[in-house]
This record gives sequence, C-alpha cells and structure tokens, in this order.
Amino acid sequence: MEMNASMAHFGKLGFADIDNILTIEERVYAYPWSRGNFTDSFLSGYEAFGFRDSGHEIVAYFVVMQVLDELHLLNFAVDLPYQGRGNGKLLMDRLFAYANEHAYASILLEVRRSNARAIAVYENAGFSSIGVRKGYYPAHENQREDAIVMRRMC
Repeated sequence: MEMNASMAHFGKLGFADIDNILTIEERVYAYPWSRGNFTDSFLSGYEAFGFRDSGHEIVAYFVVMQVLDELHLLNFAVDLPYQGRGNGKLLMDRLFAYANEHAYASILLEVRRSNARAIAVYENAGFSSIGVRKGYYPAHENQREDAIVMRRMC
C-alpha cells in the first residue's frame, strides 16, 4: 500500500492512539516499546506525529523529545504494508518540517548497529554517525547491542 497526499492525513498523536501505535510497534520491531514507554513519553510532554490512512488508522509515526535547541528522535516506524515505497522519506520530511518550524539546530537519534536498513534510511536523509553507545539496547538471550548515534543539522 502506498501513502499519498490524497489518502494520508498527518497530525499529532496522543494517548487515544496508543493501541494503534502498539500494533505497528509490535509488527516492526524485535524489541518494541511497551504501552508504558508510550504513556511515559506522553506524560513527559514528548510529542508524537503520524500519518493515518483513509480509514483513520495510523500507518506511520515518530516520537520526539525536545532538549534545548536539539530535537531527539526517540521512535520512528512505518507499518509493514507501507514500507519500501518511499513512505519513510515522507515521514522523515515531516520530521524535518517540524524541526525547522521550531528552529531546532539539529536532530539526534540512536539506531541499533544491526539495523542496516534504518541506518541507510537515516544516512540517505542526511544523518551522520557521531558516536556509539555501548550496550545501549537489549538483545537476544540477555545480551546488549550497541547503538549508533546519528545527527543531522537543521
């Protein structure tokens, strides 16, 4: 399925959207965020935005945290039927528009070292690797996986 301007509506997400977000989260991530992660994020004032299809179901979203003049991308997901069709770029464009509207100097994110597809999406969007967080993510059999820290200047 493809998103386009005529069938996708972009807007702010909140508590009422958590069930829909969790459905996507569990489909696309081996280690998905929990209901508590999303609830805590919203309670902390972090913002989430996403695309809805013509039936008003969420199909892609991101969660951001503001830290001074930097925007921290905490979560970014496109539902499986919408992947591989440029929808990640469409969502990324909305992230950049948000950052520019609020005059952030940069956007920072962490991504699993093993997530080559996401790293490629971020690199294609202008992010560069600036460091590594050792053992940042939980991994298989109680192991930990490094995170690549990436930044894009606005």
